[in-house]
Order: sequence, then C-alpha cells, then structure tokens
Amino acid sequence: MFQEQLQVSDEVRISRTGRFVIAALLMPHRVLSTSTRNGGQQDQIRYLVNHQSCEPSNHQERHDYMVGMGLAAYHDVVCAELGLDPTAVALMGTAANMNNVAVVRKSYQKLAVTAVVTAGVESNATCAGDPAAWCETDQGWKKLPAYAGTINTMLLVNHSLTDGALARAVITMTEAKSAALNRLAVRSRQSQDPATGTGTDQYCVAAPLDDHKPLTSASTHVVLGELIGSAVREATCEALRWQNGLEPSRTRSLFYALRPYGIDEESVWKEIAPLLSDRNLELLKANKNAVFCDPLIASSAYALASVFDRFRYGTLPANATGAALCAQTATLAVQISGQPRLWPCFHAELAAAEPTHPVDLVAKAIGLGWSAKWQGEEKREASSL
Repeated sequence: MFQEQLQVSDEVRISRTGRFVIAALLMPHRVLSTSTRNGGQQDQIRYLVNHQSCEPSNHQERHDYMVGMGLAAYHDVVCAELGLDPTAVALMGTAANMNNVAVVRKSYQKLAVTAVVTAGVESNATCAGDPAAWCETDQGWKKLPAYAGTINTMLLVNHSLTDGALARAVITMTEAKSAALNRLAVRSRQSQDPATGTGTDQYCVAAPLDDHKPLTSASTHVVLGELIGSAVREATCEALRWQNGLEPSRTRSLFYALRPYGIDEESVWKEIAPLLSDRNLELLKANKNAVFCDPLIASSAYALASVFDRFRYGTLPANATGAALCAQTATLAVQISGQPRLWPCFHAELAAAEPTHPVDLVAKAIGLGWSAKWQGEEKREASSL
C-alpha cells in the first residue's frame, strides 16, 4: 500500500494512505489515548491511526456497519486493512477527509512537539455542559439526537515525560483546541455558548520511553506547554480551514456572529421584507455578501452578540436589556447606512422594538440602515423613514 510521508524524525514517521493517517512510532513510547481498544495509558502501542470511517452526511449504512459489529471488532477490521497488529494500534475515527489533515511541528532547542489534526465542527460543535447526544446504560448506549463532526488530535512529543506530565499534556492540548475554536468564533450547535470542542473528539498523546530524564510538566507556564498549545492551536485552525472552509476572514459576517440567537438569513429575509420597498429588498439581496460581511457591520454584529451573551450570563442586569440592545442595534443601523449623524434617529425608532425578539430587532435595524444608505440625508431626516 503506497504511503505518502508527511513528516519523519528519529522518533516517528507520519504518513498518509487513502483514508488513513498513520504515525509509526520508531522507538518505544508511552501512549495515552481514547482508543476503544488499547485506550488509556499503554506502553505497547506502535502505531497511532486516524481514519475516515464515514462520510460527513447521510452515511447511515456505514454507521450501521460499525455499530452492528461493535467498535472493538471494528478496530480489528481497520487494522487488518492496514496490515497492522491490532494490539499495537491506538485508533481514532472521524468523518473528516484525511487529505485535509494538518501537521504542525514546533520546537525549542532539542525539544519538539508535533500536532496532527483533522477537524470538523459544522454540526457537532458543543460547549462542555451542553445537552448530551448519548446516554450509556446497563443495557448499552441510548441514542439521542444525531450530530456529526469531530476533532481528532495526535500529539507527539520527542522527549520522555512523567505520567503526570503526560496527563497534563492532555489538558494543555484540550485548552489549545478550545482556543482555536474561540479564534474562529465557533459556537455550539446545541446551545448559544461558544464551542469548546465536539461531542466525539478523540486524541492520542505519545512520548518516548528512553533513558533521558523525563520532563515533569506540560503546563502552559513551561516551554513544553507553550509548544503543545501553539502546535495544537495552529493545527486545529488549519484543519478547520480545509475541512469546513473556516478561517478568520470567513467568520466576518453578521449572520455568523448572530446565528446563536436565531438570526440567520432565512429569518432575517422573512422579517425584513415588509420593511423595504421591493426594489430596496432586491438590491439588498443582490449585494448581501458585500453588506453583511462589511467589516464595520460585522464588528457591530459581534458587539451585539457579546451584549446578548452578557445578559444571558447575568453580567448585566435584565432591566437594562432594552436600552443596551437599542443602543447596539442603532449602531448597527449606522454602519449599514454609512451615516453616523443618523444615530439619534435610528435610536428613537428602535427604542420601541421588543428586546426579547432578537430577529425582529436586528431586521428592523437592517431595514432602517439600508433604507437610509441611498436616501439623501435631508430627505431621511425629514421623513424619519
């Protein structure tokens, strides 16, 4: 089977073949993993394998195939396909395409860390504490609503670690993954909170078993923690760029910022239609990307989302909701119109809006701003829309 080498060092050879990414450990390693078989902390693992086990959407046949035989038996099937000893493999599975894998190496003097990440978050991003998708009972697993998407991480350290440091590396790695999602403004699909991961994330962390004095910490206060955090954060962002098309500039959108509050294109077009003339509505739809991805409009949308969050978290008192949202949506209308002097007019008209209906409030702000953009300022002030 042809294998494309992605990275080779004295300790590990990382390669890709078809639906598989394989890290062959060239010397004994201590491995900590989520693998169904051989999971937990193990010293006999010689291969870390990540593979595409199904397509991202509507691949029920593959799901039934894996569940029908059981994940432990499926582990053996995958290893047989690769010609590997199943007792020496830590396995991860995902719907992500292995051609979208990101491999990032960070080093300081002789210490090096490599993160190998595949990622997808379009339908399975979650925040710790969100409603669950599965319940494990004495009779087995009970399926709740179906979600798809996974972040799988191989973390390879070229220096021996104490058991405590190996466990601490998992914390730092997880924090780095969440930091990447924060940079891309990824929100949970099960709640309105920022995403911290997905419900099916998996990992393999490996460090050599050799005669070197083991490092005792992978905390973010030490160089090893810095390398882990930097490598995993960068690799997660890169994997999401290729798998989901997510990159910072693409998240610059009013709808991306406000989606957790039910403000999406479909709902906004429905609410905004009665507020605009047919020609104005047609013009807005024809230029929606230029308008809703405008940097100033997007910045106002993110500010508005932050205000929604702060009220929901209890940072701000509920009795200030109306005034705060009115001020923020008036600013949004100003950014759309490009006429800052109209802020008092917009504020006055939005003051009567119902703050408990975010879609109505935002749609009205868009309507006010868009109506004013190509209308003379004197005419706008005289007619007050």
